[in-house]
Amino acid sequence: MSSRSSETPPAGQTHFGFRSVSENEKTPLVHGVFRNVADNYDLMNDLMSGGIHRLWKAAMVDWLRPRPGWQVLDVAGGTGDIAFRIQDRIDGEGTIHVCDLTWDMLSVGRDRAIDQGRLQGLNWICGNAETLPLPDRSMDAYTIAFGLRNVTRMDRALSEARRVLKPGGRFLCLEFSQVVLPLLDRLYDLYSFRLLPALGGMVAGDRESYQYLVESIRRFPAQEDLVQRMVANGLEQVRYRNLSGGIAALHSAWRL
Repeated sequence: MSSRSSETPPAGQTHFGFRSVSENEKTPLVHGVFRNVADNYDLMNDLMSGGIHRLWKAAMVDWLRPRPGWQVLDVAGGTGDIAFRIQDRIDGEGTIHVCDLTWDMLSVGRDRAIDQGRLQGLNWICGNAETLPLPDRSMDAYTIAFGLRNVTRMDRALSEARRVLKPGGRFLCLEFSQVVLPLLDRLYDLYSFRLLPALGGMVAGDRESYQYLVESIRRFPAQEDLVQRMVANGLEQVRYRNLSGGIAALHSAWRL
C-alpha cells in the first residue's frame, strides 16, 4: 500500500502510529488508547468493518480447530470475542486464558461472559504480551487477534508466545495486513484515513485513538515480513492466508 511504512526506528525508539517515541513510552500510550476505546470497542469493530471482522475471527477459530481439554492463551483478547468462540468449539472442556494489557478491556469481556452465562473455563489476566505471567510449555495454543501491532517489542512477544507453548503447540495471529489487490488498496487507504478516525470521533468521541489505530496498521509488517519475524523467533512451519484481499491476514505456526 502506498502509505505503508516499514522503516526501522533508531535504537531505543519505536513507532506509535506515525510518531516515533521511546520504547518506554509506547506501552503506557497503548494502554491509554484501549482504556479510552474499551466501552465502544466491539461496536466500533462492527461499524468499521461492516461486520466482516466476525467472519475473519470465525476463520481463525476454524483454522485453529481447538480440541476439548486444551489450555488456550488468547492475548489482547480482553472483550472475549475469540475466547468465546473457542469455548463454544470445545464445549467448555478446557480453559481459555484471556490476557490483555488493560483492565478496562478485560472488564468488558468479563461482563459479557457473565451476561452469557459463561461462569467457568475462562481465566482473565491483566498482563503484557512481552512478559506473559504463565509457565513455560503450558499452553496448547496461543491466539492473538489485532493485538500484535500494538506491542512495543514484537520480537519479544513472539519469543514469549513460543516459550509458553507446549511442544506441538499452535500459534495463530489475525492482524490487518497489506492489501494485495491494486484497486482495493487505494480504496482502503481512502476509507481508513478519511473515514475511520471521523467515525471514531462521532461514535466513540475519540478521533485521536482511532487515528492511531489506522496508522498502526500501516506500520505493521507485510505478510512475508511477518513470516520472517516469526521464524527468527523460533516458530516453525509458518504459513499465512490473506483475508478480504489482504486487508487482514492469518498467520499460523507451531512450536516443534
